[in-house]
Amino acid sequence: MAIRRYNPTTNARRNSSVDAFSDITKTEPEKSLVRFRKSSGGRNNQGKITVRHRGGGARRYMRDVDFLSQKFDMPATLAAIEYDPNRGARLGLLEYAGGEKAYMVLPAGLSVGDVIVSSQNLIEAKPGNRMPLKFIPIGIMVSNVELRPGQGGKLVRGAGVGAQLMAVENNMATLRMPSTEVRMISADACATVGAVGNSDHNLIRWGKAGRMRHKGFRPTVRGKAMNPVDHPHGGGEGRNPIGMKAPKTPWGKKALGVKTRDAKKHSSKFIIARRKNKNKKK
Repeated sequence: MAIRRYNPTTNARRNSSVDAFSDITKTEPEKSLVRFRKSSGGRNNQGKITVRHRGGGARRYMRDVDFLSQKFDMPATLAAIEYDPNRGARLGLLEYAGGEKAYMVLPAGLSVGDVIVSSQNLIEAKPGNRMPLKFIPIGIMVSNVELRPGQGGKLVRGAGVGAQLMAVENNMATLRMPSTEVRMISADACATVGAVGNSDHNLIRWGKAGRMRHKGFRPTVRGKAMNPVDHPHGGGEGRNPIGMKAPKTPWGKKALGVKTRDAKKHSSKFIIARRKNKNKKK
């Protein structure tokens, strides 16, 4: 993927950039693999806003991505590389021998015409092939990882990310996640060889508020710019600090640095090393 930068003809254009889409080979999605995406505006089934600052945006279709890949030992040809408005990664359109088609999250290093295979046995560890973690060589980057065998890929699906297989022992595989967390997963869980492609996606600079509105994000007002009746950070003359030990939500609860994971969660025993705290002072 390439990033195209604009000349600073306006304030909004200055420092903004866009995706060049030079790797896209098919502009229209496969009609049999799309469905309409209904926007909720951040509201639940009672009509109450549970996620703020959501609404509007361009209309988008959902692509039915095959995260299970259970057509074992059936070679598939990468027929096209497509853009997906719902994710940063590219989608690969796979075509099987019988004419059936499916979408996959495209790993880096694949091009149109390549043949990939999903299997529950030992196969060649080349980008795009999918098999249980116990058959993948140690040290290789993987993506679209299952948490439990047969569940379908749940982890490592974002653009440019990959998990490194560190060890396989006692029917458990040790992975170093993109967040630097080191955890164990069943060695029978499947994963796709290779990191996810489109690694330059995080380099895009959106440049102006209008482009965020197209993505479905509504404006966000700082709490310190409000009145005390509206937010705990509000009040004061001019640009004052928040005036408290830790930031708070509009409802008075601590907003940052609060542990949200249940200490008694059953899967905590599989985490060997927690992710590094990037905000912690060295």
